[in-house]
Amino acid sequence: MNLPPLPYAEWEPTKTTLHLWSQIVGKVRLRATPHLNQWWNAALHLTSRGFAAHGMVHDGIDFALEFDLIDHHLVGSTAAGRSAAFGLVDGLSVAAFYAKTTALLSDLGVPVHILAKPYGVPIETPFARDEEHRSYDRDAVRRWWEIARFTADTLTDFASGFAGKQSPVNLYWHSFDLAMGRFNGKLAPPKPEANLVEREAYRYDVISFGFWAGDANVPAPAYYTYTAPEPPTLTTQQLRPEQATWVPSGAGHLGVLPYDVVRATADPHATLLDFYASGYEAGTRTAAWDVAALASRFPD
Repeated sequence: MNLPPLPYAEWEPTKTTLHLWSQIVGKVRLRATPHLNQWWNAALHLTSRGFAAHGMVHDGIDFALEFDLIDHHLVGSTAAGRSAAFGLVDGLSVAAFYAKTTALLSDLGVPVHILAKPYGVPIETPFARDEEHRSYDRDAVRRWWEIARFTADTLTDFASGFAGKQSPVNLYWHSFDLAMGRFNGKLAPPKPEANLVEREAYRYDVISFGFWAGDANVPAPAYYTYTAPEPPTLTTQQLRPEQATWVPSGAGHLGVLPYDVVRATADPHATLLDFYASGYEAGTRTAAWDVAALASRFPD
């Protein structure tokens, strides 16, 4: 398949705006769903038209919010048949998006209140006052979504080989990355210095796999894998393909494969599957997971 280019510098203003918009919707989902392990209830999910927060309930009303990236609207709907929407356009600031989303929720009869400020990003301006971030390049957003769908399909194929506890393919709004985690059921050593979010996310041993669209530290889209807790010898393991490397990240390391490497191969799907497989092999080998017990018994 032909994957599209996504130069970070060209779409960074749009990415930042979309990220902050997604945090507003994500915080609605966090407030309107019961807690699930590893914060899975807070995550967003890809749909056939974009990405969405589904399965929410407020005052007995089931509702959903979806970023429609085909017609470029935020669409709200309820199980009772009510719906409302507004357009996603260039020039729509975070403050305006927040105001429109708040009004949309009221129109649907689900006036959910959130902690209306960013989380996990180097931006501190409350949503209601953020007039700075207002870029929306439709073409760039569609290209990101095409890449995200390709990644989600590949992660879903990869998931079929594992029989243990495994997350859905989640879009995490705090970091705006698409990710899936595999768990071996073993409690990880506690980290008293970690915050509440991190303590829950890494309560059990996990090997994660994902995609993010770049940030100030790594200004390019890339695929990644990591093992937590990180075994001392993890970075001695060879990743595939040869362009994949271990890079420092916080107190540990990420296995990173640039998106442009995957895009340039004859079979991007097979290349990405092999990268994720090599990350899983590196983690299970050095952390002594029982691979045979966790393998799927169904034929390919």
